[in-house]
Amino acid sequence: MNRTTMLLAAMTCAALAAGCSDAPAESARPAVTSPAATAEATTSAAAPVGDERGALLDDRPVTATAATSPHGQVTARTLVYRSTSGLDGSGTAVSGTVFVPPGEAPDGGWPIVSVGHGTTGVTDECAPSRYPDLLGAVGMVTALLERGYVVIASDYQGLGTSGPHPYLEPKSAAYNLIDGVRAARAAVPNASNRWAALGLSQGGQASWSAAEHAAEYGDGLDFVGAANLSPAADLSHIADDLGGIGLTLPQQIFLPTLLAGSEAQHAGLDPANYIRGALADSREVLMSCTEQAAARKWDAAVRITRADSLPLTSADTDRMRAWLERIALPQRRAEAPMLVVVGETDDLIPADWTRVAVTKACALGDVVTLESRPGEGHADARATPGAVAWIADRFAGVPAPNTCAGTP
Repeated sequence: MNRTTMLLAAMTCAALAAGCSDAPAESARPAVTSPAATAEATTSAAAPVGDERGALLDDRPVTATAATSPHGQVTARTLVYRSTSGLDGSGTAVSGTVFVPPGEAPDGGWPIVSVGHGTTGVTDECAPSRYPDLLGAVGMVTALLERGYVVIASDYQGLGTSGPHPYLEPKSAAYNLIDGVRAARAAVPNASNRWAALGLSQGGQASWSAAEHAAEYGDGLDFVGAANLSPAADLSHIADDLGGIGLTLPQQIFLPTLLAGSEAQHAGLDPANYIRGALADSREVLMSCTEQAAARKWDAAVRITRADSLPLTSADTDRMRAWLERIALPQRRAEAPMLVVVGETDDLIPADWTRVAVTKACALGDVVTLESRPGEGHADARATPGAVAWIADRFAGVPAPNTCAGTP
């Protein structure tokens, strides 16, 4: 693949990072309501316990949404709910959107799917709940609504609420998805306690981590499985490529966001040790999630060279590897089956990286359905229908296929 082709592929991503939009760009207009700020004063630094987890701090109707259902009118509400930081165990306020399908709830209530969105950015303007198309995640939401599920789409800690966003810190993301289910149940009385997770890229890491914490942190809920599409399970391989063959252009464009997330988790990190030249000069632009920055992103991307993402020293490379190994998955056995989907032409998170993570998960005793999709790249929307069907089978009680070694 030549550099021009790689650039065009990278520019199809919503934020030139890990999450690609599967909705028209013109629908990404800020929604009118954004209640997160009104809940800040009620947020406690103490970790929530028991019924405090997922407790609603704010709940307002959404004035505009791109989510649809062929069966009738979808209703949506913007929520702010209590959750827990995976960094220090403190209490946090997290925003998100809950969607309710049309019609009457089935016996036992609507099943819930907690959706983890792909990378949008690290600033408050990048909270998906502020946009009718959820900055591209609306395609997953719509597919789930068509199946008759209540959907909760978390913004994650620090996106739209106070404090920095600990990008790719897996425990925070897991807690946010799990507490989102509790918040959805509080906002939708006819929702059941049965739930699944569906995540894409950054959200694929979040849904995978939620599967690992579903029993301990998700007590009182009935978890059936997680579908993880192009998951950012283990990015420690980036450190190897930084000092060796070099990063692909999509990985270079992604690097400023990765460093911003690392800054939120590790005091003393200096991005100048890892990026320079056009990559450093355009750092804020490349992390932006606004349509207005699209042209500036293109201008920045065409100026990036391989030398712009070389660590200053081997010690810097080793430090980055240690940081990324600390957040890599798996970290423990998953509490229910998982689907893991990789695109064979993924040049942001290569399929082989994810296969290594799946091998480790199998060794822990996980039940994993690993699906490799030839001709598809990172976060390809064509994987969504199959993932939704896989989730439907888990709710129906169908045994999950297990592709771990030695298993039929």
